[in-house]
Amino acid sequence: MKITDVRVKKVGTEGKLRAYVSVTFDDSFVVHNLKVIDGQSGIFVAMPSRKTTSGEFKDVAHPINSSFREVVQRAVLEAYDKETEKIESEKRSAHTES
Repeated sequence: MKITDVRVKKVGTEGKLRAYVSVTFDDSFVVHNLKVIDGQSGIFVAMPSRKTTSGEFKDVAHPINSSFREVVQRAVLEAYDKETEKIESEKRSAHTES
């Protein structure tokens, strides 16, 4: 299975949530609402989840093994870093033009 697209929507810096992400596999299947979280040990990717009636959160989609989880996390964080760099570059350009 190959990751063919990663789309990042940054949400700001308030709180721990940094972005929502959609990942497309083999140009055929997409998973929405992965989250980039700024946790105590650094940035990580949280799988899409929903709240159960007991109040806990359960993943609705997730990798079955740690090696594929690493593949997904690496792709998501690379896309997140590129989006962050793009936004910072645009801010610098806008600031320079002022």
